[in-house]
Amino acid sequence: MTEDVPLLGADGYEALWNQRHMLATAHGLGVGRIEHLLHRYGSLIGEVLDLIAEQPDLAKPLTGADDYLRAEIVYAASHEGARHLDDAIARRTRISIETFDRGTEVADEVAALMGGVLGWTDEQRANEVDHYLKRVEAERESQTMPDDETADAARMGAEDVVPVSTRPGQGDS
Repeated sequence: MTEDVPLLGADGYEALWNQRHMLATAHGLGVGRIEHLLHRYGSLIGEVLDLIAEQPDLAKPLTGADDYLRAEIVYAASHEGARHLDDAIARRTRISIETFDRGTEVADEVAALMGGVLGWTDEQRANEVDHYLKRVEAERESQTMPDDETADAARMGAEDVVPVSTRPGQGDS
């Protein structure tokens, strides 16, 4: 039964929670940051902290979404399978619902971080940002509609998927 199978990141969580002050000191982060990372990644926190150890600038918060570290975006692309900007902003993090601007102000920074991991060209990064901004605009427009039918039509005004540029030897993602 799946109810008896621990969630990914659950094994060892309690011990890490008890060590959160030590983890904060060891990694130069505040205890609140460590608690946030433990809530999101559980015992997989070490993978996120390893990214920060390799690239200390990933310990900085995202500009405009300072509850999230730059490392969380890199982790989304490198470990969680995020392939598009809206995936990272709306699903891998909660930036799209936790910021007033729905993540539009952080879109360029997130695209740069993801692009570094995924090998995006400048054109692909620009396409991802443009797509995300259009999705947010369509969402906002849908919320002004008088009923569900017209709201759905407004939301569909932006495409669902941005094509990923491919390099020789790689398939579409």
